[in-house]
Amino acid sequence: MHRALYRKWRPMTFDQVCGQEHITSILKYETANNKFSHAYLFCGSRGTGKTTCAKLLARAVNCLSPRDGNPCGECEACRGILDGSATDVLEMDAASNNGVENIRDIRDEVVYSPSSLRYRVYIVDEVHMLSGSAFNALLKTLEEPPAHVIFILATTELHKLPSTIVSRCQRFDFRRLTVPVITERLAAVAAAEHIPLEEDAALRIARIAQGGMRDALSLLELCAGGDRAVTEAVVREVTGASSREQLAETVSAIARRDCATLFAIVDEVVTSSRDISVFWQDLIAFYRDMLVMLSTPDAPRYLDLTVNEAEQLSALSAQFDRETILNHTKHLENALAAMQRSGSIKRMCAELALIRLCDPRLDNSTEALLNRVADLERRLALMAAGNPIPVEQSAPAAAAEPAPAEQPTPAEEKPAVPAPDPAPAVAKDPAGTAQLHALPVWPEVIDQLRQRDAALSSFLQRAKAAQDSAGCVIVRVNNPFMMTMIDRPANRELLLAALAAQLPTPPAGLRFEVSTPEVALPDDDIFTAIEGN
Repeated sequence: MHRALYRKWRPMTFDQVCGQEHITSILKYETANNKFSHAYLFCGSRGTGKTTCAKLLARAVNCLSPRDGNPCGECEACRGILDGSATDVLEMDAASNNGVENIRDIRDEVVYSPSSLRYRVYIVDEVHMLSGSAFNALLKTLEEPPAHVIFILATTELHKLPSTIVSRCQRFDFRRLTVPVITERLAAVAAAEHIPLEEDAALRIARIAQGGMRDALSLLELCAGGDRAVTEAVVREVTGASSREQLAETVSAIARRDCATLFAIVDEVVTSSRDISVFWQDLIAFYRDMLVMLSTPDAPRYLDLTVNEAEQLSALSAQFDRETILNHTKHLENALAAMQRSGSIKRMCAELALIRLCDPRLDNSTEALLNRVADLERRLALMAAGNPIPVEQSAPAAAAEPAPAEQPTPAEEKPAVPAPDPAPAVAKDPAGTAQLHALPVWPEVIDQLRQRDAALSSFLQRAKAAQDSAGCVIVRVNNPFMMTMIDRPANRELLLAALAAQLPTPPAGLRFEVSTPEVALPDDDIFTAIEGN
């Protein structure tokens, strides 16, 4: 009779258990030194080895010739437990035997000595499914069982267990297996079973398994059906998962606001008979990866990606800021919930959501407005760093709908020299140059602002100011970060009010610029002359 791969390749010793060395080392020590507990609690997600370790422990404590804490697998006790003929090892599924009468049967049985083994072992799987009265019936027996009885409880939902049960057990937390561990195990099993398995396919299966070895082996067996080589394309076909290339193309189209490409991608997913909900979940996961890439310099530690995939992800994430990614993710999650409710109109839900992501004007939520403000601030800071354009002219164009093609490239963000002819914001004299004058009232302006906004005044204390012949006040800061902190609508209003109170006539306008030692701007000497205020 055919046996599933996850059953056929179940570990026979503690040393063969993958990725749980922090648990198996303790169990081996306890059994080798005959210091095991009367009750164990194994908790963790599915497919991480809880039941496997429970069966290994049951064999190890009864083994007639253990080897360094591992069961030998050859003695009469080990063979009896393996073939199920040993009546002293009882496995119970609490999901279907969760009543108090089932626990009473166990309580009545534990007083009898084992019939053929040294210890009677009770393995209770999914123990969190027991009823409240069943837990109460188990308490006293679990705390002080007879010397010949061992309880092993296993659960995937530890939070559902009463603390009185947890405190009576020796608890072990099973971790999700990492992608490299699962990939290595899949390669070994595939080689032993003569299954052609490509490295990319093994990596894809390991990611889909989400830390569960049983899921990974089951998926490998499914993909290998029909006596064919297991490739990444086969895995995508069997699972309905999307390739990273397709997800990257989708995200790139969203960044370009290319609705035609997005409609084509949705059409391809639907016509290929794949579940669009699965594609949508993969897209949300891709956004999560981009958020990680933007949020930490140690992103590869949290992303199971190849070098090429990491480079592709870095390039795509650079086209967004974190506010945009969070806002998009919220819309994607809402669309996924709508798909699960709608049933037959999943495609329409997907297309509407993607169109909304391409045009922020269609979304009037608070998150969307904050996202648009953050995008405006980012664009103004980039333009100020590379090409000092007056805020009065650049802000409306950015707020209306910035064309993706006009986004500054990384090479343009910090040019070696400023643009030769920036758009003028003030009237020019006949010679064609704006006349700048020192602003002696700048210290009084900062003092007045200190009473209204201490943070703003502290930033402006390190800035320089001057006024041109048209009456526009120019404020220069020494790094783009200061620009993003100062150049905000509320701050502009406060600064204009303070300038109006100190100058003989209200300023005709206000402009912010960035001047660094690497990128010096014209007329810096005028600003330097008033430094020290």
